[in-house]
Amino acid sequence: MSEKTTVLVTGITGKQGGAAAEALLAKGFKVRGLTRNTQSETAKALAARGFEILHGNFDDPKSLHKAVHGTDAVFAMGTSFEAGIEAEVAQGIAIADAVKAEGVFLVYSSVAGADKQTGIPHFESKFRVEQHIKSIGVPHTIIAPVYFMENIYFPQTKEALDSGTYATPLPTETTLQQVAVADIGNFAALAIERRAEFEGKRIDIASDTSSGSAEAQLLSKALGKEVGYYQVPMEHIRAMSEDMATMYQWFIDTGYSVDIEGLRRRYPEVGWHTLETWINEQKLN
Repeated sequence: MSEKTTVLVTGITGKQGGAAAEALLAKGFKVRGLTRNTQSETAKALAARGFEILHGNFDDPKSLHKAVHGTDAVFAMGTSFEAGIEAEVAQGIAIADAVKAEGVFLVYSSVAGADKQTGIPHFESKFRVEQHIKSIGVPHTIIAPVYFMENIYFPQTKEALDSGTYATPLPTETTLQQVAVADIGNFAALAIERRAEFEGKRIDIASDTSSGSAEAQLLSKALGKEVGYYQVPMEHIRAMSEDMATMYQWFIDTGYSVDIEGLRRRYPEVGWHTLETWINEQKLN
């Protein structure tokens, strides 16, 4: 694709969308962002840097078609944590339909393992969107990231870390594959840049793997203080969210199985993070 290629990024003011937009801009693409609030501080800052920021709503098909029109590709992702499972599915279908109608290329960010019948509600919702994308024949690539390294910023996790404890519901030595959001953005940009190579593929992506105890050691080193690991009782997670409890139990019983070394060999230009390099880049104090 040429440097004049225009890409629409949905959720540009969020983590994934923002990472994809930055990676695309770095590659010389013209980036158009879709947001519900063009007057937010983040949206205005992006506009000041040259991103084209458009107002749009997944519940408003006209705004979606207007945003997609004139682009060459679209990066889209969904979340159930704002409006719920059914809303996420409806929104994913809406953007896929708009992309199909406009005849452009779609990179959809799902979740690793969504095609494995996990029974995790917010995995299953994304797979329903994947199925719709395939059924309507829109040219696409599905990228499927694992657990975000950025989840360390969950309020409860960050609060415990500030007190010297890294806390998750996983047993101390259970390993979990994780991905840096920047790596998701770089991989999405690569898929758009090299469309012919990626079109029609579904690729699970991960940056590194670690156990809770190993991550606590990395955090101790980075923060210059002792960080202990604490396994949060699963019933505490279940009391907050059955969906999240189901996910963490799946991590314990099954877990992701991404070929991390294979990804690093095939796509070195992504600049994959290790957990240690990611932690060292953060301002966690």
